[in-house]
Amino acid sequence: MKTLTSTFNTKHNTAPFSQIKLEDYKPAFIENIAKAKAEIDAIITNPEAPTFENTIEALDFSGATLDRLSSIFFNLNSAETCDEMQKIAQEVSPLLTEFSNDIALNEDLFKRVKAVYNQKDNLTLSTEQVTLLDKKFKGFSRNGALLNEEDKLKLREIDTELAKLKLTFGENVLAETNNYQLHITNEEDLKGLPDGAKEMAASLAKSKNLEGWVFTLDFPSYLPFVTYVENRELRKEIAIAAGKKSFQDNEFDNQENVKRIVELRHKRANLLGYKSHSDFVLEERMAQNPEKVQSFLNDLLEKAKPAAQKEFAQLTAFAKELDGIDQLEKWDGAYYSEKLKQKLFNFDDEILKPFFKLENVLNGAFTVAEKLFGITFKEVFDIDKYHEDVQTFEVLDENNNLVAIFYSDFFPRKGKRNGAWMTSYKPQYMKDGINERPHVSIVCNFTPPTETKPSLLTFNEVTTLFHEFGHALHGMLANTTYPSLSGTSVYWDFVELPSQVMENWCYEPEALALFAKHYETGEIIPQEYVNKIKESASFLEGMATLRQLSFGILDMTYHGKSQTIADVKAFEKQAMEGTSLYPDVEENCMSTSFSHIFQGGYSSGYYSYKWAEVLDADAFAYFQEQGIFNKEVATKFKDNVLSKGGTELPMELYKKFRGQEPKVEALLKRAGLI
Repeated sequence: MKTLTSTFNTKHNTAPFSQIKLEDYKPAFIENIAKAKAEIDAIITNPEAPTFENTIEALDFSGATLDRLSSIFFNLNSAETCDEMQKIAQEVSPLLTEFSNDIALNEDLFKRVKAVYNQKDNLTLSTEQVTLLDKKFKGFSRNGALLNEEDKLKLREIDTELAKLKLTFGENVLAETNNYQLHITNEEDLKGLPDGAKEMAASLAKSKNLEGWVFTLDFPSYLPFVTYVENRELRKEIAIAAGKKSFQDNEFDNQENVKRIVELRHKRANLLGYKSHSDFVLEERMAQNPEKVQSFLNDLLEKAKPAAQKEFAQLTAFAKELDGIDQLEKWDGAYYSEKLKQKLFNFDDEILKPFFKLENVLNGAFTVAEKLFGITFKEVFDIDKYHEDVQTFEVLDENNNLVAIFYSDFFPRKGKRNGAWMTSYKPQYMKDGINERPHVSIVCNFTPPTETKPSLLTFNEVTTLFHEFGHALHGMLANTTYPSLSGTSVYWDFVELPSQVMENWCYEPEALALFAKHYETGEIIPQEYVNKIKESASFLEGMATLRQLSFGILDMTYHGKSQTIADVKAFEKQAMEGTSLYPDVEENCMSTSFSHIFQGGYSSGYYSYKWAEVLDADAFAYFQEQGIFNKEVATKFKDNVLSKGGTELPMELYKKFRGQEPKVEALLKRAGLI
């Protein structure tokens, strides 16, 4: 189908979702790969001597239609998939891996890149061009261009297998999530559950032609259940179901996939001359090497563990006093934390929900962005979308110029993976004198509206929306020349700064007054609630920090050195020993559904959430000093961080914004750990 192999004949060149048929994808991939190959061949066979323009620049702009097709297809495979689409993904992934290997291992192309790289000291290049040149050279050397033919072949085989394994891993987790439901017919069993969650479960049951209530492992269904339902046995049942996803000795079991992915990643790293997968990954991160990450994680662990142990003892004593429970289990954590929070702060998340109607929160994020960065969001109805839940917006600057197209997609459904993410359908770049503007999307799984209530968010969902919106701003305000350096194309441990810093506005009375209004009365959120949000922000922060650190440590244990894993569960248990507070649950294993590191791109990178928290706490401290809507600070953030993408080393960009390197104390102070 021509639609997928050329520029789209649509408003703002947006993706023509409604015109695409599933059977169009594979032929379009084949045609676009051939087209991209021809563009690469044109670079190689160029009779002129290699220059920055005819080699490095040409390479970065090559394969544009393939990139757009890939972004449309794989974004929809996460947000609106089906069996047929997953089958296509399994067929086209090896083709794409083979194509990227064809480029990475192409000696003639590498010769040209190397020729330009070798004369870089004599070229007059901008900072962005120097970065691009380094990136392209490393793109080859880090992907096997310096290997002999036999090793290149081994690398190709590893990459093809890894691409398929990662897809299978994710499909298994999705299948296990979809395969479980907890069907309840006795209302007594739901004692403690808020009405909104009950209504949602009733409408889910109705949609499945069942009496009563249905709960699933999707977060908006699962979380209220384990947080509020008094029936401990039922909390245990659903918590164990969540914890054993793809660890059940069935067709969706991921244990062998975990072992194989880890093994292949190590082999690949060794082949390329690195000690471990972590050494390979971290060379291209702010953290630089595994030792630095380990010491960062251990340093935080040392500071957070005493606080976490104290909090756990407090929670245990509270559960004993309240219900005579001697041993806190994992399915008790959320429940008693919520009860203790209510007791200490006289505060219940449910009280807040009426003040956080989804539309108001989204408009609040828009208003914050307008106050900080001078952009406005206008909903439009003439841009194609892939599902009726999706909203489309034009983002405009002060002079009414188009800054970006923004898509939002907020509710869970079959065919949409769990969690929340930002993604892009078209990058920003400059070519032929035109500044091509980006098309950016955020995808979440929030509590949907019911027959009687609009979508009302928990405070946690409010911060999630602001988090993903921060990533979106990084994409939308991009202003670079080259697509591969644009927007969120930055070092992985820098990418969470814009997202995490945006969460801070959710705690500020000045920002909350803009959008936290009761959905029925219009009353602005009372100051006492705002005070309680701030007070409770660091509630059980030691335990939360320990949990995050446990994931980072597990990730580094898998990828930090070459090893053979005999038993995934035993390996995980040992790795997380120093961070565990609750007793182990024998039938559960986190690794088999740890999609961040086995399906997504976070392998050897999970620490970056905490790393970015240090950056964001330090950055927001600057806003607080000058005023949270201070134009000067906001402009410095926009000009040195948001618009710059990956054009310079992150620490240099950060120092230009902040005037200094970030200090870990800002985070510890905010978390109440010092």
